[in-house]
Amino acid sequence: MKKRLAVYPGSFDPVTYGHLDIIQRGLEVFDHLIIAVAGNSEKSGLFTFAERLGLLEELVGDNPRVQIETFQGLLVDYVVSRGASVIIRGLRAVSDFEYEFQLAQTNRAIHPEVETIFMMTSVPYVYLSSSVVKTVASLGGPVDSFVPPPVKAALQKKFTNLRSS
Repeated sequence: MKKRLAVYPGSFDPVTYGHLDIIQRGLEVFDHLIIAVAGNSEKSGLFTFAERLGLLEELVGDNPRVQIETFQGLLVDYVVSRGASVIIRGLRAVSDFEYEFQLAQTNRAIHPEVETIFMMTSVPYVYLSSSVVKTVASLGGPVDSFVPPPVKAALQKKFTNLRSS
């Protein structure tokens, strides 16, 4: 039987409990999940690709049904190259939907065989974004309810180093 394979792309800068929620729920629907860490030319990253991969590996890398990779270029081309036909995207609000809908339609125009599945973020994470986490952490605020302990430690280290530079 063919395995159901999906790709969950994102910048994961940093990975949050909201991301982990979508990963866990994605694994309830699909047999195998590729977490695809992408660079976003519109955003400057706080963490390097290696740091993001390391944090994801620490948090979910022991699951044999999860593969963590980086990719360059068009997401939809990457999805096809990996033998997948589904992209998972998390939605927090209507504003997310408008942007994600546009991307999904563009991807379908390029590769009609690739579907995008939207998963509504669980209620505790509906307001949560990596940008919000970075802002709170940069100002010394508590991030315990937003990110797992390894990510909190990485944020504290990163902002301590930035302050001392």
